Amino acid sequence: MPASWDFTLANYDSVWATLVQIGLLVIALLVGNVLRLYVPLFKKCLVPSALLGGLLLLIINMICKSFDFILVDKHFVQVVTYHTLGIGFAAMTLKTEKQTRKAKRAQIFEFAALQGGTYMLQAFVGLLITIVMFLLTADGGKAISYICGLILPLAFGQGPGNALTWDINFTNTAATGFAGNGSFGLSLASIGFIVACVFGVIYINYYKKRGLTIREPSKEKTLTDQTNPSGNEIPDNESIDKFSVQIGLVALAYAIAFGIMVLLGILSDFTNSIAWGFNFMWAAIGAVMTKATIKLFRKRHWMSREYINNYQMDRISGFAFDLMIVAGVAAIEIKDIRDYILPIIILTAAGSVITYFYIRKTAKNCFKGMEHEFFLMSFGTLTGTASNGMILMKEIDPSLRTPVSSLYVQSTFPAMILVAPLLFFLNFAASSFTNAIIACAVFFVLFVAYTLFLFRRRILKKRYQDKPENVWTEK
Repeated sequence: MPASWDFTLANYDSVWATLVQIGLLVIALLVGNVLRLYVPLFKKCLVPSALLGGLLLLIINMICKSFDFILVDKHFVQVVTYHTLGIGFAAMTLKTEKQTRKAKRAQIFEFAALQGGTYMLQAFVGLLITIVMFLLTADGGKAISYICGLILPLAFGQGPGNALTWDINFTNTAATGFAGNGSFGLSLASIGFIVACVFGVIYINYYKKRGLTIREPSKEKTLTDQTNPSGNEIPDNESIDKFSVQIGLVALAYAIAFGIMVLLGILSDFTNSIAWGFNFMWAAIGAVMTKATIKLFRKRHWMSREYINNYQMDRISGFAFDLMIVAGVAAIEIKDIRDYILPIIILTAAGSVITYFYIRKTAKNCFKGMEHEFFLMSFGTLTGTASNGMILMKEIDPSLRTPVSSLYVQSTFPAMILVAPLLFFLNFAASSFTNAIIACAVFFVLFVAYTLFLFRRRILKKRYQDKPENVWTEK
């Protein structure tokens, strides 16, 4: 007869530990929101509530450790950070996009090229910095790892989830001599959020003084039922709750992603090396497959209702990314980054400056008529997350009169293709110092190629003219 057990504190690890850790993350998120609402500095700087909550939990956990009490389970919150990235991407991709503003095809590819170019620039500069630091410290007995600079574009461009994943992967690769243990990447990502907020607010205030026009909120008041905007979705009073269906679809997409990762892991050593670090990409592919299946079923009249609700998918992805940020910041171990303080400072400073000037130059030359909205959306996204970019952009375009948000959504897939070389060179660069140098050169060549595409008109002396195909004007 199996041993009996109960729900008391005696069985804390098996019964209560998981829920307590999740509870800590959610409560920290709520407290972070209170701080953002009632502390003027945080509110003015547009600091995300999730970042504040994560920092608060990190500080409390450090205090608890001084009394030999571990409040936050580092392994658990790292797992949460990893999976919420994939879940968030699955929910985002499942949305059925119905654009209210039609974006021009050329601008979609230019937006994608800007994202690809920024990633490659961050990768090139980050890797170059740590290669030089490695060479300068190689004879000192405690060399800086040559690979840690490659985490910069992952932390700035993709947030805590991917920064954590590849920090762990590089730590587990003996050739790198790296011991970030996840905390290095999470630190870069956390600083990236602060950079996005602080630089963004400074930018808005600076250009306000120089005559930046704040687009007034739209006066059109159209009430839409966000739970059933088309009138053809499944009702809320079905035998299964509508939100449960959305959760189920996200779970199905992530299950497909898991299947893809298992298959790649079995095929070969190379495919296994790229399988598990890209859970967000496989989750997006799983979501595309799920969405295509639903579309096919509707076309064959096997389904009569729309099962995907954009509003609820936004809520799922929003919660996943908020939880990812709180967990990612809370998972930082100060002792793991003591030897990397100098690289972190240099990388974040260099990354912030090059990202600012590259996006600013591109916005000014390629997106006339909406350059400030484009800059804020791009800079916020490529140093923090898409939510940072959206928050900053809505400070000057609250009703989304410009097509920047539509451009961002429609450029997601081509941007993933342009960023793919970076992702697939990560393991190659980590395998040896020579390969890291080769990868650094490849990133530079790709950066030049994407930039040439963006500035092709200036290079060919075809300057922008005030024509609809070149300049966005508000109608």
